[in-house]
Amino acid sequence: MWEQQWDHFLLRNVGPVCGNTGGKFPNREPNLMALTTLKVKNAKPGRHTDSRGLCLLVKDSGARTWVLRMQRHGQRRDYGLGSALDVSLAEAREAASALRRRVREGFDPVAERRKARKIVPNFEAATRTCHETLREGWNGGHHAKWLASFERHLFPKIGKKPVDQVDSACVVEALAPIWLEIPETARRILQRISVVLDFAHVKGWVPGEVSLRSVRKGLPRQNDKRGHMEAMPYADVPALMQKLAVAAPTTGRDALRFTIYNAVRSNETRFAVWTEFDLDKGIWTIPGERMKARETHIVPLSAPAVALLRKRWNERTSDTGLVFSHNGEKPISDVTMTKLLRDDGIAGITVHGFRSSFTDWAAERTRFPKEVTDKALAHKLPNKVEAAYRRTDFFDKRRSLMARWAEYLDRTETQNGKGSDATATASDPTALRVAAA
Repeated sequence: MWEQQWDHFLLRNVGPVCGNTGGKFPNREPNLMALTTLKVKNAKPGRHTDSRGLCLLVKDSGARTWVLRMQRHGQRRDYGLGSALDVSLAEAREAASALRRRVREGFDPVAERRKARKIVPNFEAATRTCHETLREGWNGGHHAKWLASFERHLFPKIGKKPVDQVDSACVVEALAPIWLEIPETARRILQRISVVLDFAHVKGWVPGEVSLRSVRKGLPRQNDKRGHMEAMPYADVPALMQKLAVAAPTTGRDALRFTIYNAVRSNETRFAVWTEFDLDKGIWTIPGERMKARETHIVPLSAPAVALLRKRWNERTSDTGLVFSHNGEKPISDVTMTKLLRDDGIAGITVHGFRSSFTDWAAERTRFPKEVTDKALAHKLPNKVEAAYRRTDFFDKRRSLMARWAEYLDRTETQNGKGSDATATASDPTALRVAAA
């Protein structure tokens, strides 16, 4: 009897309760103010309560919408159940009952609707967005190498997969073909995938953080023993240069010849731009951010190297773009030059190894001091005290050294081994310009 009196007191003093009140003011008689089909049809603008949080919202325009008000994690929320024109009173009550049950089980309708509205990009699109966003903070050509590794090894396999579906299993499948073949590159790609997935999580494309720590468990153990880059014996390099020179000219062949002429790293060639060169003076200034030692490196160009550049200058697509590129914007792949060697049947030899070929040649066939050769390779002195006092860059001696190296490389097979071992004098700048014209 007292419960009935309490319900009448609530209705008189508090009014109808719309929503989950957490049990503080339970609606003991929901039918006292329950809606009917006639009430739904004739309801005036405002909020009209049915029972257990089910309400009919009527706007001034006459639009009628069903809403279920509930409390979840201490926060009151309204969940739409559809228009009263499409959903009857009985159907609204049934939908409200089902939704209350699902919410108690942990379902969050609002989060689900937000997720449905959000467009999740595929892995390739997410990677490109990540690259575009973060590239400004990266050094030199790192951003181009970063994206190129995805384009070559990952996009063909998992590029079209929604980024929120990229997990350890598909990463293992994508990396398996290169895990042992190019182990260092594969490890770098694995780290870069983690960056992309972390970025996707921050953007809301991936609901939770993705850990790729288990990927290595699904791949064979790599051999961590790393030797020196395999180099071609210097006596064999002139024959290779002759083959490259007489073959049909391509951007890759030009890049490989230029790299060998200057004994530079492949990336220093791949990302070289025209603004770094003074062809009249035969100088290539590589900015510090593109160098391994992070110090500006000035390369004295030999006459054949300048001639090669002048030929490409005449065929350029941009005065400021990349030198070794088909369009001046996109660099050649990091394996383009290596592929030329493989296609010629030269297995194992690396492009980087030609720096060793140059070093061996300089030590065995010339009298230039080791310090000059090291400076030509842009090596830093290991002794910090010695480095602090030795400020010279041996530029004039390096110009002579590189001219002598180019002369050796351009010998024909019948000339190899017949040259003098005496140290060459500095190249004549006038002769340089004439030869390069």
